[in-house]
Formats: sequence, structure tokens, C-alpha cells
Amino acid sequence: MPGAPQIFDQRLLRVRKDRIAAHGAISGVDFLIARVADDFADRLGIVRRDFPLAANIGAYHGLLSDRLRNLPNIGKIIDVEASSGSLALAHGEKIAADDDALPFAPQSLDLVVSGLSLHLVNDLPGALAQINRALKPDGLLLAALLAGDTLKELRESWLFAESELFGGASPRVAPFADVRELGGLLQRASFALPVADTDSFRATYASPLALMQDLKAMAASNMLTDRSRIPVSRGLLFRACEIYQQRSALPDGRVPATFEIVTLTGWAPHESQQKPLKPGSAQVSLTEVLKPKPKNP
Repeated sequence: MPGAPQIFDQRLLRVRKDRIAAHGAISGVDFLIARVADDFADRLGIVRRDFPLAANIGAYHGLLSDRLRNLPNIGKIIDVEASSGSLALAHGEKIAADDDALPFAPQSLDLVVSGLSLHLVNDLPGALAQINRALKPDGLLLAALLAGDTLKELRESWLFAESELFGGASPRVAPFADVRELGGLLQRASFALPVADTDSFRATYASPLALMQDLKAMAASNMLTDRSRIPVSRGLLFRACEIYQQRSALPDGRVPATFEIVTLTGWAPHESQQKPLKPGSAQVSLTEVLKPKPKNP
């Protein structure tokens, strides 16, 4: 969006997604999106209401939408994705658009979902505000973003290796917001009943290089605007892998990679929703409630 800091190179991200989609198959490296899809299906499966029209923002190849279409309370899902190659792999209705330039009329959607896409937009507050505007009153947003400690082992290994060899470091792993910051953005975008919860886990790889290859296959390797344009030397790559192995290797020789997924839940405001009481309106003093009860003689 105009005026927003250009942290991520969106053109490069589209090119990488198009290149991966050209192979024409969903690979096994999509375990993160599959994990989110299963979680969203569980959450939406216990919501006692129907969602006739939904949009999947940053749909990639449509794996999340395919999973949610099996739910009886989900109607039509429109996949929204900037990569035309990825979108060609998705099923059902689809629209080519950026995550932060949504083509929906105000109050036109019952549900918006997004799986591991919004953390890469350059104007996340603006994107959330657009989603809120596109939702009908009492419409639901359910979004998963990579956050916090994600890929901390890889980030530290590149930092130490580059500092050791060159006396300084360039950004190589994207920055990730923490759960409190993301929860605050929901409130800033005027969502009602905002909730942000986190799921942190570790995947293991045969080597640091295997992790980097998987990230490339996910279109998740370095796409920072301020990234170094100098190709990574063999010596730097070797030293980063060596430091990763020395600092993080497990007893069996495999290396862990931390992933933290923050799930944001928010509702478009509606008069039927619960609202906090006004300050001073309580009928019972908190001091009285917390006062120890007298012991029986």
C-alpha cells in the first residue's frame, strides 16, 4: 500500500510461487499449511453458525480451502492469491489479487480465512482493516501467521557466520511479530472479541541444508527488500551450516527448526456480541470477592 514500509519484495515472492507452481504438484513440504488447515477445520467445525460466503486470503494452491469445503457449515470459498501460477492449481472460484488490496465490497463476506500469508504483507494493519470492512456484521476472521521465534536457529546461525567472516551481517531471515503485537493489531483494526493464541513446535531435518531446501520449496526463503544481492559464497553457507549443527544438533545428528504459528480470531462488530461492562458499574466489590472466608470454629 502507498506509504507502507516495503519490507518484503512482493514481486520476488510471486515469481518464486509461480516457479514452484510450474512443477504442477503439491509437495510434502506443505506440512505447515496442512497443519493450519486441520486446526482451522477443528475450530470452524464447533462454531454453531453457517458461513455462506468465505474468502481465503493468500490461498497459495488452495489446500486450506479444499480442507474447509468438507465442513457442512461452510458455503462457497473464493481463493485470493497474487501468484497466477499458484492460483491455477486451486479449485473452485478464485481471484488474482494481493493480500493487502482486496477486491471485495463492504460487508460482503461471512468468513475470511488466511493460512500463513499475512505475515508477509507490507501493510498488515491496512490488510486487517480491509478484511474487517469486507466482513458482514458478526462475520469472522481466522488467520494464521508465522511469528515470534520462527526459524530462530537459522537466523542466529546466519548472523554468527556472517559476522565471523565479514565483520557484519545482512538480513537473511524475515522478522516476525510476537503474539501481543498481533493481538494489538486486531484491536487497532476494530475487530470485536479479538483473540491471539500461539502454537509453537519444532520440526527436525537431516541437516541445515535440508531445511533451507525445504524453505526454498515453500517459496519461504529470503525475500526481504533489504536482502544482500551478492550471491552466498560456498564458505559462508558451509560456516552457517556448521554453526547451526554445533549449536542446535540433536543426539541423533538431526537439527531442529522452530516454528511459531499465531492464530488470530476476530469478529466484525455487531450489536448482539458481548460487550465489557462500563467502568464502575460492578455490583460487587472485587475486594469483597477476594477477601478470605472466615474459618469455622
